[in-house]
Amino acid sequence: MNNPNQYVFNGSITPENVQFYEDYGYLIAPHIVSVDEIEELKKDTVKIFRGKYGAMEGLIPVTAEENDADVLKKYVAIHFPHKISPVIKKNLSQEGIVSVLENIVSPNVKCMQSMLFVKGPGKAGQAWHQDEFYIPTRDKSLIGVWIAIDDASIENGCLWIIPGSHKSGYMMPRVDNFSDEYADIDTIDVTSYKEEIIPVEVKSGTVVFFHGYLLHSSKRNKTSDNFRMALVNHYMSAESMLPWDQDGKLPPTEDMRDILMVAGTDPYAYKPITDLNKPYLRPEVLIIKK
Repeated sequence: MNNPNQYVFNGSITPENVQFYEDYGYLIAPHIVSVDEIEELKKDTVKIFRGKYGAMEGLIPVTAEENDADVLKKYVAIHFPHKISPVIKKNLSQEGIVSVLENIVSPNVKCMQSMLFVKGPGKAGQAWHQDEFYIPTRDKSLIGVWIAIDDASIENGCLWIIPGSHKSGYMMPRVDNFSDEYADIDTIDVTSYKEEIIPVEVKSGTVVFFHGYLLHSSKRNKTSDNFRMALVNHYMSAESMLPWDQDGKLPPTEDMRDILMVAGTDPYAYKPITDLNKPYLRPEVLIIKK
């Protein structure tokens, strides 16, 4: 899609950007994260996977002789890295990102999840899905914020999206996945959208914002020597409660309060903030049955 309104420049969002998001379900903000911020994220990623923030289940001990690339190639991603990394926690409230969220989500915004993907050479991608299938909100305000740490290309496994697919307003059925492009055991049949599927190739420091109902995926990293690292955070309006049990990992709830406010005020501030989610390493094959 070649529409100038899909781009947010210099963190300055326009009414045309807001309308584009409502119509197509995504926005692209080139270089909204600075070169220095990206470099800090890269160094911090290595620290996490070298165990500098402490041990985690599934974290493999490393030696000083192993180079950083070899260490990162052992993993796919870590969920909730902001729980241990002050660098990633700081990025949840990055000024340019929050400015966009205040305009397309709500003046009051909370974050409930971070995910750090390393996606080394040969690693499979994520099958077609809608984020709200996993993180349910009451007001359909969920938004993914995808920060490109490395340049993301078709070759190394960039995002693919279907513009406007969020407007269906419902969770599409899951079917078995038979493509080796994806690590997941199930996917969504997108053959009816064949002509509308587009890749989102972006440079390091670019941020992609996408609606919780937008169909999106990423394919296998087909390069032999390039990573496609990305920090992906999820936000929603603070006005909505969050009935999220983390795919059965947490007790059923009407409002999961393990959140971080990034803008405005918390209408539910009378409820305590909790610390329920712990960082964990994402498996090579993700099995979530709902």
